[in-house]
Amino acid sequence: MTTLQKHISLYFGITNENIEKVSSLFIESELKKGDYFIKPGQYCEKLSFIQNGIIRVFAEVNNKEITQWISMEGSFVTDLYSFIFKQRARWSMQALTNCKLYTIPKENYNELNKIIPNWSDLEKKFITNCFTTLEDRVFDHLSLNSEERYNKLFNSSKDLFNKVPLQFLASMLGMSPETLSRIRKKNIS
Repeated sequence: MTTLQKHISLYFGITNENIEKVSSLFIESELKKGDYFIKPGQYCEKLSFIQNGIIRVFAEVNNKEITQWISMEGSFVTDLYSFIFKQRARWSMQALTNCKLYTIPKENYNELNKIIPNWSDLEKKFITNCFTTLEDRVFDHLSLNSEERYNKLFNSSKDLFNKVPLQFLASMLGMSPETLSRIRKKNIS
């Protein structure tokens, strides 16, 4: 079983009998460092699995970039609102490194209903997991202080701190780069 197939099974709960059919709908592609996966105002017509690389999700607000999320290898990336509801994308998604992706175009994604009889239930589970992750992040921002948010991210995703510019991590954690540096220095000591 490939890494893509393992993650399709993990994220969507697809059984071994359908995994080959589903994974065959994905197309291998690359995104070079600095290239955009999607920009605001475009329609997101794809869902991608990051085989390797890092993609930053951000928006520009008052001439300031706010990092909403950083996706690394082993995760799926899309503008879910645009992809599901056929609305214009609200986020910029840009490769921070060269990326190898497996992408399912929207027209192939729509074929999943024909391949997997209980696809609507599996899709609902996937979207619910996305929503739960978002709820957890919102709760963390409301209930944890800066140092607790830093520690939680550091303990769950240490690799990010070696691969992603610190100003992006600070933004994602809702703090200034100076606060992040101060917390890092304190934790290193």
